[in-house]
Amino acid sequence: MLGFLLRLLPFWVREPLFILVGSVFGVRIMYLALHDGEWAAAGIGTVFLVFTAVRVHTVVRAFRARRNPGPAVAADGTVSDAQSQPQPQPQPQSQSQSESQEPVPAPAPAPAPMVRPPAPVAAEKEPNAWGQAAAAVAVFAAIGATLWLGPELLPSDDTGTPQAASCASGEDEKLPSAYEKTPRAATGDELCEALNRPDLAQLLGTPAETATVASGTSNTAPLTDGRVAQPEAEVQFDTYTVNVSATYNKLSIAQYVKLMEFGEETDVRTLTVLGRPAVLASDHTMRIEFDLGSGGTGGPVEQGPLARTLSVAFDGKDRGGYYDITVWSESGALPDDSALLDIAEKVLPAIPERAV
Repeated sequence: MLGFLLRLLPFWVREPLFILVGSVFGVRIMYLALHDGEWAAAGIGTVFLVFTAVRVHTVVRAFRARRNPGPAVAADGTVSDAQSQPQPQPQPQSQSQSESQEPVPAPAPAPAPMVRPPAPVAAEKEPNAWGQAAAAVAVFAAIGATLWLGPELLPSDDTGTPQAASCASGEDEKLPSAYEKTPRAATGDELCEALNRPDLAQLLGTPAETATVASGTSNTAPLTDGRVAQPEAEVQFDTYTVNVSATYNKLSIAQYVKLMEFGEETDVRTLTVLGRPAVLASDHTMRIEFDLGSGGTGGPVEQGPLARTLSVAFDGKDRGGYYDITVWSESGALPDDSALLDIAEKVLPAIPERAV
């Protein structure tokens, strides 16, 4: 289809187009081939340059023929120049004939008929070859410059910045029976949507970072035989990882603080968040390594980096159940407690409650 369209173009448009495209692509491919050391690409570039040289030779021959036209040739192959036609020559008379014959008076010439000269035919104005060639080169040079410089001048979606991770939809996932027994329990997908906020990195104090992983799962609390719903969601950045979980048990924040006294939690501080009882505590995460090769079971459970957790009751009356917002980093560094409070004030109101 493209070849048919090119054949419809006039000669002085089509040929400059071939020359322009062939020279641009040939030079560009040869430059890349020499820069990267690709000999196959160099061969392709050579083909383009040879093709361009052939087209240039064709245009030069056509231009010379246009400037120096030969004698006009008729359709039957005869030359139409009047000077090429032979003129009749008078035959000389012998001396004897001229002496024996008497001079005969020449007849009076007949009047020449009136012949009207043919009306001049207006010569058809031929298109200017130079104008066509210049216009073709200008148009396709503009197109080539646009294609060449377009990615640098025009805005592009692919700016080199990685796209933020999004939460995978788990609508087809079957929820455990604990979620049916707890009508107001949120799912892992809902926690992920609430946590994966565009300003989460800014709340953590690292506004230039982008979320690399975002996930949510609808689990149940351990040691409850699957009777207590405990959904969770996690968003990872280069510096910090944030985890949000909801535990739908009857344990209040006041009871939880008493249990911390017997545990290994450090830097425990009680406070109020969104009008609800809350507690801040620090504890180490666990690091587990799995060996998936040769049937190995992996290494032992090791102590991971320190994490900071903010636990907030479901309601102001602290009737049982709470949200946990945990932040940690591989380096062991932690953000200020104000970052956890800001995350709680933004994320917790966004968690939907399922109707009873």
